[in-house]
Amino acid sequence: MSAAFRHETVLLRETVEALRPHPGGIWMDGTAGGGGHTALLLERTGPGGRVVAFDRDPDAIANLRERFAGDAAVTIVQGNFFDASAHLRALGVAALDGVLLDLGVSSPQLDRPERGFSYHSEAPLDMRMEQSGTTAAELINTLSEDALRTILWEYGQERYAAAMARTIVRERAKAPVTTTTQLAELLCRSVPAAARRDGHPARKAFMALRYACNRELDGLAEALQALFGLLVSGGRLAVIGFNSLEDAAAKRAFRPFLEGCVCPSDFPVCVCGKRPQAKAHKPVTPSREELERNPRARSAKLRVLEKL
Repeated sequence: MSAAFRHETVLLRETVEALRPHPGGIWMDGTAGGGGHTALLLERTGPGGRVVAFDRDPDAIANLRERFAGDAAVTIVQGNFFDASAHLRALGVAALDGVLLDLGVSSPQLDRPERGFSYHSEAPLDMRMEQSGTTAAELINTLSEDALRTILWEYGQERYAAAMARTIVRERAKAPVTTTTQLAELLCRSVPAAARRDGHPARKAFMALRYACNRELDGLAEALQALFGLLVSGGRLAVIGFNSLEDAAAKRAFRPFLEGCVCPSDFPVCVCGKRPQAKAHKPVTPSREELERNPRARSAKLRVLEKL
């Protein structure tokens, strides 16, 4: 692994075991990052196995190419897993034995101040995973107060969304908001002093802006449904979420595949013919040992859907 892309893989063993890798299978790591899950999948698939590893971040792609250089069993794709179907078709992959998605932001993105994901360090207000497109600064300085309030509330569940949006719009009229610490200071100023004791006031707002900037939740359900459709019978879709929004999105996407008969309860026999297409496995959270080693894993939850 590149020294510039050091990342502690969350729920490594639990996730790979849930995917039940076997020799000769084809697996997709939709958010490969540091390559931890990809490497263990390769180890468990043995001869003939293959992993298609996706990531949006050019830095992650550079790390993956260095880590798996010369390994013909790994295909590295720079792109969003939302577009996986098209990429897989181009690679001649028609079906998958398993899919892994580790949602959220990676440690290298948080720990490198210049990426603009963290409110702890002075940096340009960027937050772009793909390092291209609209920056968080552009959103902050161009969106209406209503649009900003909606982002902060819907993507961050921020109770002071209205006050924060109002402060941002008022202050940007004097001078553009361009840095992480500048925005963090405005957000702190927008909440009552008592609320500041419950954690940094910028935490939820920065998460919300990251989601908006990278469109991480928009279309997530449709992407999960498309990936489920690519699974072979018995294949598994594993999703690691790091907060209630990500976990709820996965649950909503899974729900249609779990539904069975919809006939009225007073029907003596089923006439609709609807049967579940999948079964869900019990959610998995990090062990105490993992949390001691990696506190950032504390909110992680793994959900697994198995195609019937």
